[in-house]
Amino acid sequence: MLDFVSSGIVSVWLSMAKTPDSLTSTVNTLQNTPWLVDTGDSDITTQSILRQYLKGLESKGLSTAGQGIWLQAGPAVLATNQGTTPLPAASLTKVATTLAALDTWGIDHRFETLISATGQIQQGVLQGDLIIQAGGDPLFVWEEGFALGNTLNQMGIRKVAGNLVVVGGFQMNFEIDPQRAGELLKEAMNAEVWGKDANYQFAQLPPGTKKPNLAIAGAVQVVTTPGLVPPNQSLLVRHYSLPMVQILKQMNVHSNNVISETLAVMAGGASVVAQKSAALAGVPRGEILLINGSGLGVENRISPRAVAAMYAALQRYLTPRNLTIADLFPISGTDLGTIDYRNIPTSAVVKTGTLNDVSALAGVLPTRDRGLIWFSIINRGADLDDLRRQQDVLLQHLITQWGAVKLTPTAIAPQIPVQTATLLGAPDRNVILYKPTVEVRSTQ
Repeated sequence: MLDFVSSGIVSVWLSMAKTPDSLTSTVNTLQNTPWLVDTGDSDITTQSILRQYLKGLESKGLSTAGQGIWLQAGPAVLATNQGTTPLPAASLTKVATTLAALDTWGIDHRFETLISATGQIQQGVLQGDLIIQAGGDPLFVWEEGFALGNTLNQMGIRKVAGNLVVVGGFQMNFEIDPQRAGELLKEAMNAEVWGKDANYQFAQLPPGTKKPNLAIAGAVQVVTTPGLVPPNQSLLVRHYSLPMVQILKQMNVHSNNVISETLAVMAGGASVVAQKSAALAGVPRGEILLINGSGLGVENRISPRAVAAMYAALQRYLTPRNLTIADLFPISGTDLGTIDYRNIPTSAVVKTGTLNDVSALAGVLPTRDRGLIWFSIINRGADLDDLRRQQDVLLQHLITQWGAVKLTPTAIAPQIPVQTATLLGAPDRNVILYKPTVEVRSTQ
């Protein structure tokens, strides 16, 4: 049954609106945030559009009880169906992980991977082991490995006589097994042994990028017990990840489950992510129920209202930092990833979600007459392609009713230039720390 909440009833998430620097933050009320719009009176037309949408799903044999919808413009909840009911949210779970990650680390945090060695560097040969100490970077990919190999080459290292020793939960190319990740890194740093995947990825880099040439004679060894870390190490390089905001953008554009689960675990686990995101969004804890940070599994359940509330909380967090949610989520008409081939109105900032019988879409839709419409759509049904089409049609109907914007509103325009947002393999994120010993000879 379709429910309508009039503009006279301020929803829970609006009543607790504060800029979420942390769970105890009490800075900036909602009324002072620039992304608000004056929605005026309750909207009958939106209710009619939503009823038409639900009737269309009913005609295909789908129960309206399995369809969660939330449409809101500023303080006015325009229309809702099952709006406060937790439903399987698929990758909309990543909205919660995004919010918890920013609360835990902030927008500028960079994970550090330390590279050290045992033994001396003699005539281009490291006479010992090369050691990789993981620091939590979930976006260490081929390009990062190429750049690290080039940095070690720049230091004069062409060969490692010993082993590649991996310490901690090192990941590469979204491979969470440290043994396999170490083998991928060993390959990445030596162009002589590249396979098809490495060659393809290198071809995407700017012309003139050097190919690394670092041969490791030994095997990959994984150390999980701190007491077994090789002694007498010399620190060579500190590798910095992309900043958190760019990691989250990549995670959401491609709906990467490994990144989201890695961040959720490091943030304290699914229960902590749910608790933090509910508190920051100002919704009851029972509207965000998670078993992981990625959304894999129908046990991850979030209400449509909670999804919209988390988006709004993110926007309030980002605004004073001169960023917007477009710096975290896909932009229709700009980004590809999971929204490629969709017919979502241009400039909408969205996140998709998909399971075997779940299709979800949520975000913000800019309109000419109603300003920003915050929406959540969570569908249950087997024909996922048709559910996606109907979601797009619903948003297009809203644009037909309220008008398209000529220019993307500043409030949801990306602030990080596209050309700098994905600088994977940037050499300046490898900081050389090794200072070779220089022999001083007597002149007497």
